[in-house]
Amino acid sequence: MSLNVIIMAAGKGTRMKSAKPKVLQPLAGKSLLAHVLTTAKKLGSQKNIIIYGFEGQQVKDAFAHEKIDWVEQAEQLGTGHAVMMTLPVLPTDGKSLILSGDVPLIGAETLAKLASSDSPFAMLTMNTPTPFGLGRIIRKDGKVIAIVEEKDATDAQKQITEINSGVYCVANEILHKYLKNLNNNNAQGEYYLTDIVKMAVDDGITIDTVSPQYQFEIEGVNDRIQLANLERTWQAHQAENLMKQGVHIMDPARFDLRGELTVGKDVQIDINVIFEGECEIGNNVKIGAGCVIKNTKIASGTVIAPYSIFENAIVGENNQIGPFARLRPNAVTADEVHIGNFVELKNTQMASGAKANHLAYLGDSTVGSRTNVGAGTITANYDGVNKFKTTIGADVRIGSNAVLVAPVTIGNKATIGAGSVITKDCAENKLVVARGKQVTIDGWIRPEKDKS
Repeated sequence: MSLNVIIMAAGKGTRMKSAKPKVLQPLAGKSLLAHVLTTAKKLGSQKNIIIYGFEGQQVKDAFAHEKIDWVEQAEQLGTGHAVMMTLPVLPTDGKSLILSGDVPLIGAETLAKLASSDSPFAMLTMNTPTPFGLGRIIRKDGKVIAIVEEKDATDAQKQITEINSGVYCVANEILHKYLKNLNNNNAQGEYYLTDIVKMAVDDGITIDTVSPQYQFEIEGVNDRIQLANLERTWQAHQAENLMKQGVHIMDPARFDLRGELTVGKDVQIDINVIFEGECEIGNNVKIGAGCVIKNTKIASGTVIAPYSIFENAIVGENNQIGPFARLRPNAVTADEVHIGNFVELKNTQMASGAKANHLAYLGDSTVGSRTNVGAGTITANYDGVNKFKTTIGADVRIGSNAVLVAPVTIGNKATIGAGSVITKDCAENKLVVARGKQVTIDGWIRPEKDKS
């Protein structure tokens, strides 16, 4: 049976106090809605329908690269009204998962269980010791017969701990039949999706229920406090999973994974490290405090000193990097490379054993094996309009405070004197010095502040 996904994402999120729609607020490095859509796509749905409303163009622009059927809910008249808007594009066969764009951490396994139900109407429920404010599941002889909202519940019903998550999987045929019959005869003047539960029961349909593995899967976000709490809950969950794989996380409360992380054995991660995008860490890697690592691969045996930043970089085995190093996009280091404090690489490839231990900038460069780059050295790769490349051979020694003005090539085993400004290619095995003659200016008076 074909599967569709309907995601309700039309709400304003007034309590966020933001010009941005609630579903675009970030959690673990991507928007709430992106989390839901990513999970939905894992199920192989034939059609993904997103209901948009407040600042809808922002939402559509954020997902312009995705194949989505967009449906507008111009007036927010309740959850039932939202799903009702999908009927013109909703197939009459198959079934649909109904999700909320502000419930970001629903698991793919949970949704797969819900979608595989034999019943034409299945819903996600959960027993919780803190059901206050949530709709209660009313059962008779073990079967679901109704959902009662907190404000309408009797004292006895408020003692029920099984709550409605707002996540459903319903045959499209039923949705086309029941949604048209919803009314807004209630105190809120809204069309409630939960009303179709009673319609199904009245028609003799047995409603199946599935429970998630984790409570956070059904937790919604309405304000900044809930967003922050859910962020920490999710980060703790991710840290726990990594520790089960053998990762030594120094303090799980100070760990952030905003993407995907693949790890080897005996990895050690100090406090306040942030991973973003897709990252891969080899065996016996140590990462110091405060590092930010994005879309980067770090091979086995490498030690990253504190407060180093990586973005779209590839790091070889047994490197020593940092502290305060920065590897920008297309920075590639081979094995046994040393990148020291306040060294920046951008679009630069360093061969095995190369070193830049202090205060250097190497941009648009290749650096050969065993070459040593002195403190304060830069490759001047930009003329204000165009970028140019610097090629440095193997076993080169570059003195401190050298400026290599690209395009330029430094031959193997060349030595560059400290303070040189190199504008021409340098031959192999030669000492090259390019600096002005030291002079003393007679009669020069240093300016001083007026102390009167």
